[in-house]
Amino acid sequence: MDKRKIIIDCDPGHDDAVAIMLAASSPKLELLALTVEAGNQTLEKTGRNSLNLVNYLNLNIPVALGEKRPLKREPQTCAAIHGESGLDGFTFPKYESSYSKLSAVELIHELLNEHKKVTLVPTGPLTNIAKWILTYPDDLKYVDEIVLMGGSIGYGNVSPAAEFNILCDPEAAEIVFNTKKVKMMGLDVTRQVLLYPEILERMNKIGNRVSDLFYALMKTFNKNQKKIFGFIGAPLHDPATIVYLIDPSVIELKHMNVVIDVTGGPSYGRTNCDQFDYLHQEKNAYVAVNINVDKYWDVIEEGLRRYSK
Repeated sequence: MDKRKIIIDCDPGHDDAVAIMLAASSPKLELLALTVEAGNQTLEKTGRNSLNLVNYLNLNIPVALGEKRPLKREPQTCAAIHGESGLDGFTFPKYESSYSKLSAVELIHELLNEHKKVTLVPTGPLTNIAKWILTYPDDLKYVDEIVLMGGSIGYGNVSPAAEFNILCDPEAAEIVFNTKKVKMMGLDVTRQVLLYPEILERMNKIGNRVSDLFYALMKTFNKNQKKIFGFIGAPLHDPATIVYLIDPSVIELKHMNVVIDVTGGPSYGRTNCDQFDYLHQEKNAYVAVNINVDKYWDVIEEGLRRYSK
């Protein structure tokens, strides 16, 4: 079976880290590169976290730095959840490594033209992807699909209307959704996969160096989610993208029209999802509407178990 070639565009971030762990160990996926932007933390920190993850997981792939700020709005980070480092909870060894000489946009362009059929997996704000589309619009023919974590049919997680990744750069999200290649893993499903203490202990029993990393990071992630939101189990958002690519039966999608609110008002950043086709507009995205929670955790456990002691 041919492996699906993917590029993860990310802002690590605890849940980004788990998405990377899963992608790197899956026999169904070939992880070509990480491209990085500011989001959960500043670009300096998300870049460093990406290099640390690549080194810790012994991956021979490039890491390319992208955008420091959104297309139009002021940047924001999420230190309350992800900490000052963006990956609080684990101290990585000191590695001697460097970023790709190419920017994120240039690396995406190069890899698409080399491989001809690639899936883009954004787990952070969509600034890098939008910049690439604006710079190299002809490359879209090489994109199989864009499987992203972001948005919500219902309510948001950083405003009543908006989810964090989309609100960080709504104008970029509008560009990406207009490609008609998006599969959106939003809060409607990721709020169902809660990292309860028993799930955390289940993963800890695996007992290899990557499950140890998972356990350390997720303990801090859970602690911060409880402190800020009162959650007993943190919603593990970003891995939904990779779980779907590994086993599409885990997540049910529905084709619908999605419009990004870029008006700047109280619903700025909302993904207006016409789930019931009220407006009879062209359907431009597949949106996650249901998830098999048990199978989700099974896929994550299997991914962690593939790593050696």
